[in-house]
Amino acid sequence: MHVEHPLYPVSQSREEGTLKVSSLHTLHYALYGNPQGMPVIVLHGGPGYGCTDSISRFFDPERWNVVMFDQRGAMRSQPLGCMEENSTQHSIQDIETLRKHLHIDRWFVFGGSWGSTLALLYGQEFPERCLGFILRGIFLARRADYLHLFQGMGKIFPEAYERLVQAIPEEERRDLFEAYYRRIFDSNPEIQRQAMREFMLYDTICATHLPQPEMIEAIQRNDSIAFSTSKAFFHYCKHDFFIEPNQILSRMDRISHLPSIIVHGRWDAICLPDMAFSLHRTWNNSLLWMIDDGGHSSNDPAIAQALATATDQLLH
Repeated sequence: MHVEHPLYPVSQSREEGTLKVSSLHTLHYALYGNPQGMPVIVLHGGPGYGCTDSISRFFDPERWNVVMFDQRGAMRSQPLGCMEENSTQHSIQDIETLRKHLHIDRWFVFGGSWGSTLALLYGQEFPERCLGFILRGIFLARRADYLHLFQGMGKIFPEAYERLVQAIPEEERRDLFEAYYRRIFDSNPEIQRQAMREFMLYDTICATHLPQPEMIEAIQRNDSIAFSTSKAFFHYCKHDFFIEPNQILSRMDRISHLPSIIVHGRWDAICLPDMAFSLHRTWNNSLLWMIDDGGHSSNDPAIAQALATATDQLLH
């Protein structure tokens, strides 16, 4: 599928705030668009990546009331990179706490990559609070799905994978996940920093269908994103994303009556297209848009245009 749709101008938030969700964690949130518009919650990926103003370009600012927040430990939420009291179940409850705080009855749920995972799990827990879903880069969070980054993805991006491997001593390379996990949670900040930068470089290179050196450079300069994203990703992987094996697909009956548009890049190397296809097959009320010239990142032009088309279509 190929979609051409102009993106909306990137807008600044009309309101920002913080929400204390535990004695330890305080979330940052921001509101965009029309306060009288259709409400939608944006769930970022990573985990640990955080939201940015650029996500607003997928939504008509006259018709949508866009809610974004940084999940526990991510970007502007405090404390940065904290993995205590940080699990999938905490995030699901945080979404509900934010919904109540903003006095929103029901909303659409928008999420990409890990954000698609969290959107599905939130919807399955609170289907009565969801109007529908716009999902990108489906990630089902099974063990094989995340281990793919350290196994199969290297066959698609062998040059990037070689660098990831070379950063680890030869005697530890049989289990790259564990080797990087130990370093990212090492007490030595320099060991942490080096491992985080290497992993984020690899992940960013593999995310785009066409090379985007400016995006790679921006990520490499931002140690805060590398810190929160790497820690959260490895923490969640270590705990199998705090869900049962195949939990998402086995509980689709809870939300299959709700409308959804699934946007997935044909050349997504991080989240393979069969995950989106498997989800679509279990979801009676879903549309699957397989984007012929898209990869994983929402920065891929074809993926971005498809997302803007999807948000418009759900309002019709």
